[in-house]
Amino acid sequence: MILKQPYVVCYGEILWDVFPQGSKAGGAPFNVAYNLSRMGFDVNMISRIGDDERGSALIHKIEDWGLNTANIQVDLEKPTSTVQATFDENNEASYEIINDVAWDRIALLPEHPELVSQAEAFIFGSLCARNPISRSTLFSLLEHAKFRVFDVNFRPPFVDPSLILEILYKTDLLKTNKAELKEMLTFVGKNYSNEDDAARYVQDHFDIPELLLTKGSKGAKYYRAGKIYQQDAFSVEIADTVGSGDAFLAGFLSKRLKQADPEVVLKQAIALGAFITARIGGTPDYNYQQFTVFRDESDIKPAK
Repeated sequence: MILKQPYVVCYGEILWDVFPQGSKAGGAPFNVAYNLSRMGFDVNMISRIGDDERGSALIHKIEDWGLNTANIQVDLEKPTSTVQATFDENNEASYEIINDVAWDRIALLPEHPELVSQAEAFIFGSLCARNPISRSTLFSLLEHAKFRVFDVNFRPPFVDPSLILEILYKTDLLKTNKAELKEMLTFVGKNYSNEDDAARYVQDHFDIPELLLTKGSKGAKYYRAGKIYQQDAFSVEIADTVGSGDAFLAGFLSKRLKQADPEVVLKQAIALGAFITARIGGTPDYNYQQFTVFRDESDIKPAK
């Protein structure tokens, strides 16, 4: 197998987000993959779709975007996943996620270990481990990855504390929001009122070198090598919040994997998260130049 370098691997759900105004390709790891591709990265997405009309449309859409579909499997029995998205008065999204769909059965293929072992990063979330087949594949691939990026994505009722704890011990970079961080601490019987203390405890307890904490309108923090880096939010008109955290992670990795200074890395993350928040859905059409104009000309909104 001839592998193009450098590249990243995203693992997990790929689906159609169903909005009142129509459907858009999505799924947290796919949103990361899409935005990393817009940042100029070669991305391999390991997932699974159904042998149905929705699956074919998804593949065609992804191919039109120029993403690699070679590692997206086709399931002859289970359907392509859909998620019903609804919004509150603040444009915050909630999701109805159907169980037992194609991406619950991602198979471990012979070429996967080499693909993952040579990747610059292996990016995954917790939702894709809700059922045994995809969970087994995930844990097998974690043994081959050199930089394991865990994007916490709690979607009740698919939150298993023992599973989350097991994954945390296999994590090199953890991305979480404040609510998820607090919930993870309850899994080990801890509670911290100070977010820095909470983040440090998780890093120390699970031996996680890097931690990203997203705080919505209050920006984000990055914990690494005993230091804390902080970036205020960008001031934007919110279209919806779908995929904003995924875009944040993609922006972060687009600079982190190039060994940029932490301040530069965090600003890129905040900027891409804000850029996607100002657009409908997690995978809006855009190019890198459009993003950089936004990043360089937008106003920073200091945290209050």
